Amino acid sequence: MKRTLAILAALLSSSAACAQDVTVKPTLDARLRYEHVDQDGIALPADALTLRLRPGVEAKSGGWSVLVEGEATLAIVEDYNSGTNGRSGYPLVVDPANLELNRAHIRYTGADGLGVTLGRQRIELADQRFVGSAPFRQNEQTFDAVRFQWGKPLGFSADLTYSWNNLTVNGRDGTGARQQAVGGDNVFALLGYAAKPGKLTAFAYLVDQDEAAVQGYRLSSQTYGLRFAGTTPVAPGVTLGYTASVARQSDWHRNPNNYAATYWLGEATLATKGLTLTGGYEVLGASNGAAFTSVQTPLASFFKWQGWTGKFNPTPPNGLRDAYAGAGYGWKKVGPFDAITLSAAYHDFTSDRLSLHYGSEIDMSASLKRGHYTLTARYGRYRADAFATDTDKFWLQFDWTL
Repeated sequence: MKRTLAILAALLSSSAACAQDVTVKPTLDARLRYEHVDQDGIALPADALTLRLRPGVEAKSGGWSVLVEGEATLAIVEDYNSGTNGRSGYPLVVDPANLELNRAHIRYTGADGLGVTLGRQRIELADQRFVGSAPFRQNEQTFDAVRFQWGKPLGFSADLTYSWNNLTVNGRDGTGARQQAVGGDNVFALLGYAAKPGKLTAFAYLVDQDEAAVQGYRLSSQTYGLRFAGTTPVAPGVTLGYTASVARQSDWHRNPNNYAATYWLGEATLATKGLTLTGGYEVLGASNGAAFTSVQTPLASFFKWQGWTGKFNPTPPNGLRDAYAGAGYGWKKVGPFDAITLSAAYHDFTSDRLSLHYGSEIDMSASLKRGHYTLTARYGRYRADAFATDTDKFWLQFDWTL
C-alpha cells in the first residue's frame, strides 16, 4: 500500500497543478446491524451488534477525480466468533471490529469511454461471481490495483485490471487463514460486445492467493469463460431477463493441486410492474473429490450466491449444484416511504459428483426505504442433509447514506 500511496501522491500533485475548477464532496455511509445465528453443533447462539462508518472525501476536476475513504467497524455486542477475536464457542459472523483505509485512488475518465483508476479501489466485475466487493459484510473487500476500462454501452468494451493486493473482510486483526490482506499477482480481463439482445463477455480471472497461510496456496486459480446477459420485452409491461455463463478453472501459480473443473450458470427473470420472478441453476464443478479441486471463488461477493447462511465457502470437494427460485414484489411511494420491498428464495443444494444431497435453504427479506434511510430485515434457514449443520440466521439492518 505504501507504493500505491506514493504513486497516488505524485499523480495528485501533477493533476492539482493543472486543475482549474475543483469540486470537493464529502461522502459518508453508516450501517447498524444486528445478526443472530443459531447453529446445530454449537451450544451458544451468536449475537452480533455492529456499527460500520465509512467517511470519505472526493475531489473532481474535469475528467480527474481523487477519492480517499476510511472504514471503521465497532463491535457493540460481541457475542460471536468474528474469525479473529478468539471466541470460537460462538457461530461465525465475519464482521470483526476494524479501523483501516478502505479506498484511496485517483481516476481519469475520458469522453471517449476511457477510464483509468489507480490505487485502493472497489472492483465489481460482471455479476461479482468471481470478483466483487462483498458489500454485505461490514468490512468491504477492496483491491490495490490499476484498472483500465474502455467502451460505451453498445459495441465493444474492455476491462483490464492488475491487482497486487486484496484487502479482505477480516479487518486489521486478520491473521492465519483469515489475513487482513492477501498479496499476489492477480489479473482480471474482460472483453465484451453489447447489442440490443444483450452483452457477450469473454473473461479471464487469474487469482493469485500468494500466502502460504491461506489454504497453502490452494486458492490460486485461472478461470476462462464466456457470459451472456440481456433483457427483452415479451409482452406489454413484461420483460424477460436471461443470463448464461460457462467457464473452465484450473490450478495456477503456486497451487500444489493439479485439477480442472467446469463452472456454468443459467438464470431467467420475469419482471412486470412490481413483481419479479427468478429461476436458475448454478454448477461449481468438481475435479477428483480432493479438497480445493472444485471451482473456487475466493474473491467473490459471497452473500449474493448459494443462500444467505453461507454454508459453501470454500466450495466442497465434491463441488456444488444450486437449483434456486425466487420472487420479489416492490411498491413505490407508500405512505411516508419511498419504497417497500418483499422477497423470498428457495435453494436446493446437491454435489457435482457422487449425487449427494447437501441440504436446502429458504431466505426471506423485507425492506423499507425513505430518503437516505433504509431498514431491512432478513431471515435464512438452512436444513442439512449430507453437508454442514442446520442453521438459522436473522438480521435487522439500518442503513444511512449521505
